[in-house]
Amino acid sequence: MKMYILVRDDIPLGFAMVAVAHASLAGYLRFQNEPEVREWLSGPFFKAVCKVNAKEFENAKQVADHVVLTESALGDQEVAIVFKPRHEWPKMFKFLKLYRDPPAV
Repeated sequence: MKMYILVRDDIPLGFAMVAVAHASLAGYLRFQNEPEVREWLSGPFFKAVCKVNAKEFENAKQVADHVVLTESALGDQEVAIVFKPRHEWPKMFKFLKLYRDPPAV
């Protein structure tokens, strides 16, 4: 099982870090009573954090069982979205890029 957290690619790194922390907690709190979350917590509870563009973010909102997070310091802009853990994911998730450090110069 895996939980996905998607962060918009136009969000500054510091806000992105905070958004991921909040998303993880928000996802747990929203879905904590669901059987999938209990199974996920029984281990190992994988998470994938991906950096997405605006179109990918909007498309992801069509997938059920999610929480969208906003940032007040950015004018209540939507910054991240977290999904309830599950075994099977829509095909689009296979093509999302993991949030990684930029290549060294």
